This record gives sequence, structure tokens and C-alpha cells, in this order.
Amino acid sequence: MRGRYVIIPAIVQNCSKKSVKKKNRKQRNKDFAILIGRALRRAGQVARKTARAHGTPIYVWRDGKVVADKP
Repeated sequence: MRGRYVIIPAIVQNCSKKSVKKKNRKQRNKDFAILIGRALRRAGQVARKTARAHGTPIYVWRDGKVVADKP
């Protein structure tokens, strides 16, 4: 299931709508942070693989400067 995410609704009992929304928002933010981190790592891997295949440098931020590295 690459590139697809399944959203499973939570069953909540005896909670007001405001508290449920607040809790869901916090949990959703944590989930999105995890997914964003994974996507950025995956994008970096693809960029390095592409640069390696074409023999071009990859540019990274190191010690406050942009530096060209060989992948």
C-alpha cells in the first residue's frame, strides 16, 4: 500500500465534542509529524539514488553553508 493511508475513526464514549476535537487534533498533529518525517527521509533516499545514477552532486546544508557532496 505505497502512497495510501487508511484513516480509522476512533470510537469515543462519554466525551464532549470539544474535548474530543482537541484530543483528536493533538493526536492528528503527532501522526502527521511522523508521516512527514518518513516522507522527507524517503525523498532524500530517492534524491541520492537519482544523483548516484546520473553522477551529479547532491547539495546539503552543513555547518551553515550549502555544500556539494557525492552521493
